[in-house]
Amino acid sequence: MFELYSIYEQPGWSLLALILIGIWSLIWKGLGLWHAAQRKQKGWFVAILILNTFGLLSIIYLIWFKDAKKSKSRKR
Repeated sequence: MFELYSIYEQPGWSLLALILIGIWSLIWKGLGLWHAAQRKQKGWFVAILILNTFGLLSIIYLIWFKDAKKSKSRKR
């Protein structure tokens, strides 16, 4: 069973986990911010920038608006 004390015995694993979570969050947040800025969606840009959801809000945004880019390219 998982014990909280084991985290304190080996802090290297905790640090590695925090670094990986930080990288994961930074990548998705960057992608979400980039696409929101390109599409001039200020509300989404501010929400993604302020809310720290470990990349989940960015992933939802990218999935929700993925068809918007395809439909614009079809109209041309």
